[in-house]
Amino acid sequence: MFTGIIEEKGDVVAIEHAGGGARLSVRGPLVTSDAAHGDSIAVSGVCLTVVTVEDDVFTVDVMKESLDRSSLGALAEGSAVNLERAVRADQRLGGHIVQGHVDGTAVLLSREPGDNWDNLRFSLPEALARYVAEKGSIAIDGISLTVTTVDDESFGVSLIPTTLKLTTLGDRRVGDMVNLEVDVIAKYVERLVARQ
Repeated sequence: MFTGIIEEKGDVVAIEHAGGGARLSVRGPLVTSDAAHGDSIAVSGVCLTVVTVEDDVFTVDVMKESLDRSSLGALAEGSAVNLERAVRADQRLGGHIVQGHVDGTAVLLSREPGDNWDNLRFSLPEALARYVAEKGSIAIDGISLTVTTVDDESFGVSLIPTTLKLTTLGDRRVGDMVNLEVDVIAKYVERLVARQ
């Protein structure tokens, strides 16, 4: 489990494709400081398992399913990624409950710079629209954010300077694809109500 509070921006140093999947090598000095084989690290919102750690680079295997359903399939050497280690039981839950299980992707539709924040608008896949609510939580590329506006086809978020500086959303341009994870509580509530 993760919180959606990004610990650092890393960068992809190598990609090896094999059998429909890939092995990513990612540089992240902070997240590798205590990482070991088998640990979970969210890479732009996708929970992945550490295979090896050498100095400040870790490797992860990404299966075809994850490449197809997330933005990871579009990564190249040098791509920036958001990194977060799995939360420990004794840590504060600073964002919201994030599983690292991407529900879909969206496209950045518009960006309005402000004096103290930027307003971003993203496409909203029809299958996810019922889970997105104004003032609700959503994870975009692993970042815990609050939805500011929503309609049937898009939603907006506002980014403070810290988020702009410390995450990949600060550099995203109109047309870029991002990973979405909706609030898991909404999905469970829907399932429980549907069974009544």
